Amino acid sequence: MTMPRGWAKPARLAWIGIIPILLLSGCSPASQSAPISASSPGFFNHYFIYPFSFLIQSIANAFDGDYGLSIILMTVLIRFAILPLMMNQTKKQTAAKEKMAVLQPELDAIREKYKDDTRPEAKQQQQAEVLQLYRKHQFNPLGIGCLPMLLQWPITLAFYYAIRRTPEIAAHDFLWFSLGKPDIVLSLIAAAVYYVQFRVSQSQSAQQLQNSNPSLAFLGLLSPILMGVFALMMPAALPLYWAVGGIFLIVQTIWLHKRYSKPAPADRPVPAE
Repeated sequence: MTMPRGWAKPARLAWIGIIPILLLSGCSPASQSAPISASSPGFFNHYFIYPFSFLIQSIANAFDGDYGLSIILMTVLIRFAILPLMMNQTKKQTAAKEKMAVLQPELDAIREKYKDDTRPEAKQQQQAEVLQLYRKHQFNPLGIGCLPMLLQWPITLAFYYAIRRTPEIAAHDFLWFSLGKPDIVLSLIAAAVYYVQFRVSQSQSAQQLQNSNPSLAFLGLLSPILMGVFALMMPAALPLYWAVGGIFLIVQTIWLHKRYSKPAPADRPVPAE
C-alpha cells in the first residue's frame, strides 16, 4: 500500500519516536538496568545518564523529595532546551513546503510529459529535468535535514535511562500512583496523549484521508496502542515522563504551526491526493 502524500511524514515521525525506546528498553543489557552512579563505567553512563539522574535527585530534594514533580520539571526543561532546534527545523520545513508549492505545476508538467514513456532513458531524462528545475530555483529537497531529531535522541534516551536507573524514584508516590509500579490510568493517559500528538502533527488533508480510510486509521492507532501496552509494563515514572513530554510537544507543534505557517489563499484549489 502506498502512503498518501502528507500522511507519510507524521507516520514516519511516530515510528521514529517510539522504535528506539522499544528496542533499547527491551533489548538492553543488564548494565543498563543497574542503578546509576558517578562510578558507573562507560561514556554514555558518565556524561549523559548520571548527570540527569543527579539533577532529578537534586530537584526532588529541593521540593521535599517530590520525584514526580522533579520528573515533570526536568522533562519541561529538556524540551525547552531542544525548542530552538525544533524552531529552526520547522522554519526550514515551512520554507521548503512553500517553495515546493510554487514548483508543483512545473513538476506536474514534467511528470505528465513522460507518464506514457516507459523507456529507461525517458526516466533518466525526467529526473534530469527535475534536477534542472531544482537548480534553477535553488531548491534542495534534502536540505532540511534531520539533525534536530538526531541530536535529541541521546538526550531523551539518557533521561529515560536516568529515570529507570535511579532507585530512589521507585520508593516515592506522586498524585494517586506509585512511581515504582505500573499504573493503568497513567498508561492510558500516556497512550491518549501520544495519539493526540500524532494527530496534531498531521496536515489537514492527511487527517481527512485517515478519517475516510480504515487502514490508515488503524495505522494511526497502532503506535499509541503500543505505547499504552508498553507503559503498562513499566514503572509509572516512565509513562509520567512520556505523558508530560507528549503534552509539551502538542503545544509546541500548535505554536510552531501558527508561528511559521502561512494561510493558503482562499481561491487556491486543493490538489488531488
